[in-house]
Amino acid sequence: MTQPPPVLSVRGLSVRFRVPDQGRVAAVTDAHFDVAPGECLALIGESGCGKSVLASALLGLLPANAQTAGHALLGDLDLLTADERTLARTVRGRRIGLIPQSPAAHLTPVRTIRSQMEETVAALAGARGRTALRTAAEKAAARAAFPADHLDRYPHELSGGLAQRAATALALIGDAPLLLADEPTTGLDRDLVDHTVDELRRHVDAAGDHARALLVITHDLAAAERIADRVAVMYAGRIVELTEADTFFGTPGPRHPYSRGLLNALPDRAFTPIPGMPPELGALPDGCAFAPRCDRATTACTALPPLTDSVACHHPVQAPALAPAAPENVVHA
Repeated sequence: MTQPPPVLSVRGLSVRFRVPDQGRVAAVTDAHFDVAPGECLALIGESGCGKSVLASALLGLLPANAQTAGHALLGDLDLLTADERTLARTVRGRRIGLIPQSPAAHLTPVRTIRSQMEETVAALAGARGRTALRTAAEKAAARAAFPADHLDRYPHELSGGLAQRAATALALIGDAPLLLADEPTTGLDRDLVDHTVDELRRHVDAAGDHARALLVITHDLAAAERIADRVAVMYAGRIVELTEADTFFGTPGPRHPYSRGLLNALPDRAFTPIPGMPPELGALPDGCAFAPRCDRATTACTALPPLTDSVACHHPVQAPALAPAAPENVVHA
């Protein structure tokens, strides 16, 4: 059976920033991945590793001092070379739905949430008439657990969690082939985190033959485990592991020492933090950027490891010694 083409195909995506007194800062380097129809790919890693910069590159939202290289194909459109007119009129909101990392900055401050939702419904879903717009806006709000009695409020009257839910509701309107969710669970309690990721999953699965895909960027590994089909791990601007979610969170587990460290830092596992701090992107060490924090590092790690067999590491873990998840309903002293 012939596999359908990916919704998004990224090859060699790199982003450099020209910074006074620092030269060129490598924020993303040589990223390669696909997102298939009906798939959720979770991009994870510590804060500052380049995840949100990658998302901004896909949407053409980088600042003027940024330089990009590589390709990011959405169908037959290369997002990295598309002009602003194309991105604004045919991509953002229409071919890529965005749940932004900072929702308050993306909501219009002088308009109510209801008016913004109704405008989006009219533009993307084709609803017309006062009653139809109102009903569609309220339905979209309900999907994101945004309370109906807050629809007539302005963005500055919302908490961070409510602003996040409003942004999620706006992103779910329409039929964009790709949904890009950048930290979609920020500011939400655990029940709302589960509701949000479950709704994003349903949004992808409900498309049927009109397949959608989801790229979720998160540091919430519990949310990633709940929603993802595959996991891409980013460290210091590079993707260092790309594997099936069941393999990553279960057996045999991740193979990169950094990925293993992320899981072992979770409270329901070893609760052991990774030693040291991530490097500054403007002062990356030669070779493997994780080597200064890695207990498996050798002189071989002074050379940059390629992403081979789903992992970029000279000494990948063959049988990960991950701490098992703690049993549910166990109270620790």
